[in-house]
Amino acid sequence: MEFIWILIAFACGLSTKLIGLPPLVGYLIAGFILNAMGIQPNDSLTSLANMGITLMLFTIGLKIHLQDLFKREVWIGSISHMSLWTALATGIILFIGLLSAPYFTELEPGAAALLAFAFSFSSTVCAIKLLEESGEIKTRHGKLAMGVLVMQDIIAVIFLAVSAGKVPSEYAVGLIALVFVRPIINRLLNNIGHSELLPLTGFCIALGGYQLFEALQLKGDLGALLFGMLLSHHAAASELNKSLMNFRDLFLIGFFLSIGFIALPDLEMISIAALICLLLVLKFLLFFAVFIKLKLRARTAYLTALALSNFSEFGLIVVALGANANWISKEWLVILALSTSFSFVITSILYRGAHRFYGKHKTLIKRLESKTPLASDRYIQPKDAEILVIGLGRVGKGAYQALHSRLGDKVWGMDADQSRIRGLKKKGMHVFAGDGEDADLWEKLDISKIKLILLSLPTIEDSANVTQQLNAVKYKGKIAAIARYEDEQKKLLSQGIDKVFNFFTEAGSGFADESLALLDNKPQPPN
Repeated sequence: MEFIWILIAFACGLSTKLIGLPPLVGYLIAGFILNAMGIQPNDSLTSLANMGITLMLFTIGLKIHLQDLFKREVWIGSISHMSLWTALATGIILFIGLLSAPYFTELEPGAAALLAFAFSFSSTVCAIKLLEESGEIKTRHGKLAMGVLVMQDIIAVIFLAVSAGKVPSEYAVGLIALVFVRPIINRLLNNIGHSELLPLTGFCIALGGYQLFEALQLKGDLGALLFGMLLSHHAAASELNKSLMNFRDLFLIGFFLSIGFIALPDLEMISIAALICLLLVLKFLLFFAVFIKLKLRARTAYLTALALSNFSEFGLIVVALGANANWISKEWLVILALSTSFSFVITSILYRGAHRFYGKHKTLIKRLESKTPLASDRYIQPKDAEILVIGLGRVGKGAYQALHSRLGDKVWGMDADQSRIRGLKKKGMHVFAGDGEDADLWEKLDISKIKLILLSLPTIEDSANVTQQLNAVKYKGKIAAIARYEDEQKKLLSQGIDKVFNFFTEAGSGFADESLALLDNKPQPPN
C-alpha cells in the first residue's frame, strides 16, 4: 500500500474520532478523497480488503455456536424480513419511477426487484464493528444480529449460485468430512501455545477454509466462517480471536477505502443516494416488527434492528451482476456505493446513543412487546446475593472465585454471554445471564440486598453505562470497576464509581505482595 493511502486514511480516521464518530467513517471519506485526487487503487488494496473480510468472518465464526443459527428468531426473522423488505422496497422504487425521478424511470419491475433485493442485505462489516466497539458482540442482541448476518450470507451464496449459473462442485458433498477434521484442528491448537504461531495458525485456517470453498465453487468467505465455527468450542478460541483482531482491523481499512474507489459521484447521484437512505427507517421498522412478532423483548428487538439498519457491500455484487446482464445501468453501482457509505455513517452515529434513547423512551417501546417473552429472555433473581460480579471473563471469573471462597453463596456472577453462563453453571457456580446495560433488567431485579457490585467489563464505556443504569434505579451499594489506563481510571471515577482498580498497576502490586510473602514464610536456617 502506498504511503499516501496510509496518510489520508490516518488523517481522516483521526479527524472523525476527534469529533466523536467511529474511525470507519473517516476511512470511507478517505476513499472518496483519494479517488478525487486521481489516485488509482492497485491489486494490493483489493488483497488487503479481501483478507480483512475473510479474517472478520473467521473471527465471527469463533464466536458462533451452530445451535444459535437454528433458533427460530434467527432463521424466521432473516427470511421474513428479506421477503417483506424486497416486496415493499420494489413497490416504492417503481412508484418513485412514476414520479420521473432520475435513474428510476428506466427501471423495469424485474430490475426494481433486483435493486430492492440488493438493499435488503445488512453490512456484516459495519454491524460487527459497531457491536465490538461497544462490547456487545456476545450480548443477546449481538448474537442475534450475527445470526441474521450469517443467514444473509447463506442466502447470498444461494443467490450467486442461481444468478451466475455457478453450481457447486459435486465434491462439495465431501464437506461433511469436516466433522472428522475438527478433532485434528483442535489437537493442532492444543500444541500451538501462545507465541506468534497462534495468529499464524489462524491465518492458515481462515485462508485454508476460503480456498477450499472457492475450489468447490462456493463462496470463499463462507468457508472462513464455517472453519471459525468449527473451532468455536475450543478453549483457545477467545485467545485466537484476540490475536487476529489487530490484523483484521488493519486489513479492513483497505475495504473501507476500496468503496470510495468505485466511482466519483455527481450531485445528482449523491441526492439519489441520500433519498434511498430514507428507506433505512423502513428497514429498521420491519426488523423491529418481525422480532417483536417472534416474542423477543422490546429492547433486544430495538438494538438488533438498529445494528442491522444499514446497506451491505454485498449489494454491490448483486447490482454488478445486474449491470453485466444489462438489467440495470452501471450508474447504480455508484449510487449504491454512496448509499452504503451514508448508511454506515448514519448507523454509527445512531447506535452511539442507542442505550440513552431506549432509556428515555422504554415505556413507550415496551408497550409493543409480547406479554409472554421467550424463555431465554426471562430474568433470574440471584438468591441471597450480597456481592455481584458483572462480566465473567478471566478477570471477573477470578474475582468471583476469590470472593466465593471467602463468602460462599452470597457471591453471584452475571454475564451477557449465555453460552459462557451455561458452561459456568455446569461447574456449580452461582451465575445467571444478563446484560448490565439493560435498563429493564435492573428494574426487574431486586438489588436492595446487594452491597457491592464489581464491574469486570471489556470497555470503560460498558462500565459507565452500567453505572448509569444502577443510578437510575437508585442502587445504594458500592461499585468497583477495572481500567487499563490512568485516564480511563479518572473517567470512571467521575461517573460515580466508588473504586477503580488499574488493571496493570494492581497486577504488579499483587505480584509484589505475593512474592514478598515468600520471604515472610522463609524457613529459619538451622543453628
